[in-house]
Amino acid sequence: MLFRLLVPLGLLCALLPLHHGAPGPDGTAPDPAHYRERVKAMFYHAYDSYLENAFPYDELRPLTCDGHDTWGSFSLTLIDALDTLLILGNVSEFQRVVEVLQHNVDFDIDVNASVFETNIRVVGGLLSAHLLSKKAGVEVEAGWPCSGPLLRMAEAAARKLLPAFQTPTGMPYGTVNLLHGVNPGETPVTCTAGIGTFIVEFATLSSLTGDPVFEDVARVALTRLWESRSDIGLVGNHIDVLTGKWVAQDAGIGAGVDSYFEYLVKGAILLQDKKLMAMFLEYNKAIRNYTRFDDWYLWVQMYKGTVSMPVFQSLEAYWPGLQSLIGDIDNAMRTFLNYYTVWKQFGGLPEFYNIPQGYTVEKREGYPLRPELIESAMYLYRATGDPTLLELGRDAVESIEKISKVECGFATIKDLRDHKLDNRMESFFLAETVKYLYLLFDPDNFIHNNGSTFDAVITPYGECVLGAGGYIFNTEAHPIDPAALHCCRRLKEEQWEVEDLMREFYSLKRKRSRFQKKTMSSGPWEPPSGPGTFSSPESHEQAREKKPAKQKIPLLSCPSQPFTSKLALLGQVFLDSS
Repeated sequence: MLFRLLVPLGLLCALLPLHHGAPGPDGTAPDPAHYRERVKAMFYHAYDSYLENAFPYDELRPLTCDGHDTWGSFSLTLIDALDTLLILGNVSEFQRVVEVLQHNVDFDIDVNASVFETNIRVVGGLLSAHLLSKKAGVEVEAGWPCSGPLLRMAEAAARKLLPAFQTPTGMPYGTVNLLHGVNPGETPVTCTAGIGTFIVEFATLSSLTGDPVFEDVARVALTRLWESRSDIGLVGNHIDVLTGKWVAQDAGIGAGVDSYFEYLVKGAILLQDKKLMAMFLEYNKAIRNYTRFDDWYLWVQMYKGTVSMPVFQSLEAYWPGLQSLIGDIDNAMRTFLNYYTVWKQFGGLPEFYNIPQGYTVEKREGYPLRPELIESAMYLYRATGDPTLLELGRDAVESIEKISKVECGFATIKDLRDHKLDNRMESFFLAETVKYLYLLFDPDNFIHNNGSTFDAVITPYGECVLGAGGYIFNTEAHPIDPAALHCCRRLKEEQWEVEDLMREFYSLKRKRSRFQKKTMSSGPWEPPSGPGTFSSPESHEQAREKKPAKQKIPLLSCPSQPFTSKLALLGQVFLDSS
């Protein structure tokens, strides 16, 4: 019953009434239409600057008005910004960029790429754009959404990541060479989020293409993390994917861990998977028991539960939005208001904030225009209509424009204390920050559809419904239409019925004595019950052997490398000092 109540919340956000009239500093209300136009102008100032000065590089350097490759040489900002173009209503530019990407992006390159970042930004961005193509007026090919050029690009990118999952534990390496696979000397230490942030994109890809390998490896990685939790129910920050031993043992909801929890909830809703939700709810109990203090969330030792760092990280600001998706609105609002006080103090969220001291942490004073607090405001406003959330949106627009805007885009704020800038504009500024701001001020956007309108699409597998709402955002804010997962596959019961008929036919023809009836697995996937031990991966490997082979990748063995804190790409790593 609990799961039945939780699952529709993605749609529920679109059904709740909205209350406008958030008071501004002078007592007037922020006008949503006014701020929509302000946000749109922000987007085009940044987007046009990228096209004029940085394309085809990954990202814009706004202070020197040029570009550089950051995550793999994919024209990353263009991929990340594509679905934002449609959300802002620009179908002509969406169509143009689709053509540009098809002719200019190549994944057969000798580049070391982050498995995590390539998945959430490239695979996620291409999947979202593929599913939105028809709405954007793109002439889709026969069989869409089960086929299409952007889907083939997403699949090609994802296949380049599969060698990273060929480890004894099934947990992926953090980096892969797109041409050669995992480098022999690659470190086996990967952050928790870099292991548990694949189920949304990979399950979508498996559903659309019919190849189960993507969802399979994502589920195995989730299983291994679940099995690796401590006796008190917590996971650490970084783990050795060859041995399954925790290297960084600090537990929290922030950098290096964050999107693992996010994907348990979003994966549960997207796939209607009770087990994933049950896993998150168990984690949530441990998080509240050991890391929550006065509506703040601290870092604790994963085995002991003792506080190791009383800091708030800006990446943790996604948490109130995630709480809203499971219906925990009161706790979400209290935590959001804590985070909002930090924003008001600095005009942005510093990467680290020392809670007892009420100030920034040395060398972590910057704000790279992250979206997480705005993301939470958007979710909570859809759920509550609280005008305070519009105030955050107004403050974000004013702060970013005042502090960060330069001639060639918007620059990362290097230090919130003196507003020094850094020469980088991350692609997530256009993928997430601007998108969530716009959706906060645009209650009638198609993303917020409550099911009153939809498209009926004929596929090779029959008719399906798309565009009815309930979109699931991946952790890079790329919306996935959950209905699309049912467009490209028959119901399992129908598939089993056909296979039974085929087996019966061949058994009669060749005389049943020559064959043994093949046993089929029918139960839903379930997480292992106990922490701290790995189940054998043999059953998973055997299941994959029964399926059509596609680009089978040999197992890789890599020498163990010494761990240093510099290996963390998603946030500082905290080593247990005991």
